[in-house]
Amino acid sequence: MTHADLPAPRIVSRDAHNISRKQISQNALRVLYKLNEAGFDAYLVGGAVRDLLVGGHPKDFDVATSATPEQVKALFRNCRLIGRRFRLAHVIYGPEIIEVATFRANTDDGTGDRELHEGGRLLRDNVYGTIEDDAVRRDFTVNALYYGVRDFAVLDYVGGWEDVQHRTLRLIGDPEQRYREDPVRMLRAVRLAAKLGFAIDPASAELIPRLAPLIAEAPPARLFDEMLKMFLAGHGETSFDALAQHGLLAAVFPETAAALVDDHDGRQRAMLRKALANTDERVRSGKTVTPAFLFAALLWPAFRRELGLLAEKGLDPMAMQQRAADRVTLHQAHRIAMPRRFSIPMQEIWLLQARFDIRQRKRVFRLLAHPRFRAAYDFLALRVTEQPELAEPVAFWTEAQTLSHDGLAERLAAAPHPVAPADETIAAAPRKRPRRRRRHTSASDSGTPDTAP
Repeated sequence: MTHADLPAPRIVSRDAHNISRKQISQNALRVLYKLNEAGFDAYLVGGAVRDLLVGGHPKDFDVATSATPEQVKALFRNCRLIGRRFRLAHVIYGPEIIEVATFRANTDDGTGDRELHEGGRLLRDNVYGTIEDDAVRRDFTVNALYYGVRDFAVLDYVGGWEDVQHRTLRLIGDPEQRYREDPVRMLRAVRLAAKLGFAIDPASAELIPRLAPLIAEAPPARLFDEMLKMFLAGHGETSFDALAQHGLLAAVFPETAAALVDDHDGRQRAMLRKALANTDERVRSGKTVTPAFLFAALLWPAFRRELGLLAEKGLDPMAMQQRAADRVTLHQAHRIAMPRRFSIPMQEIWLLQARFDIRQRKRVFRLLAHPRFRAAYDFLALRVTEQPELAEPVAFWTEAQTLSHDGLAERLAAAPHPVAPADETIAAAPRKRPRRRRRHTSASDSGTPDTAP
């Protein structure tokens, strides 16, 4: 589709929509007004317009304009230019960044800066055009709505207004071509549908299972960012279900998907969904969430599966757990680049699980003092969904956190024997003390060992 194929835009006047300037960031309004005053066209565009129309509260406000990045920079002292794949201007107001993009075109006459992968994936796209060109090259119709501050109307070139009203997510243009240009669009479709409660248009949805393997071509760092948007925005449980429904789970978490195939009683899936539901609730309550705990839950089925495979080799339990954690982390990194500041705490959460079965006094106090104790304890409580027999350890450690040092010592003295491990695959191995070398001395000996023990 090109802008030549477009009918005249639909103009939704101020009295026909619910968007008010009071709902828009004052800094975004400053950018819009200043660009207009300088003689450029400028509109609020994308997710902010879409979310405002459905009654949401957008956090980010993006601007599309006829000004080039260099012209935007010349207007705003507080501006910096970023990006190679997509050249953008960031206008910075303290902690808030208003992203300003120049209208882009779908076709290149040779004067622009565009590069396509041989498979159709768009590697670089800095070909500028008109607002009509820009509307056509956006991904979904509901993301191609433009709100201006000259007349406070919404412009619709591709049917996005109707799709917002019908709560439908529809790709602009040929779905297969658009997915091949950018395979991450499949993940975006699932995420936005889950977030907005929209249905994916059948023509846009039916291709996803077949084209899902293309996601492996996306940069792992970009997929990590997409996963954070998907699972840490308050709609993670619905997003997970949608990934599975559309055949995308194996594309982003291949080992977890493989493990869930053998989850015949559904307990691992139930635990994972509960973790996501808890995360959604924390987000809605304004509480902090950490990607380390999230990925510990998402990759737990893979970790358990790897433990089962290694257990058949008769390895030392502690070495087996570390090897399983390393393998799962390494294999997942080929698909999603998880920074070490999250992967290391994730592994600690897993490896601390075995220590909850040990009730020796020193080890109990040592575990309570561990910096990752609270996250590991919360994970233990989560695991009751998968293994109900863990309710007793959870009760003990819940009580342990409420007791004084002396009170806990008395509690442990009254029940000195460790509880039998609830799960042998994550049971801690007893520490083996190193053998001490015996020293044989005589009256004439200076103290040097006579023979090896």
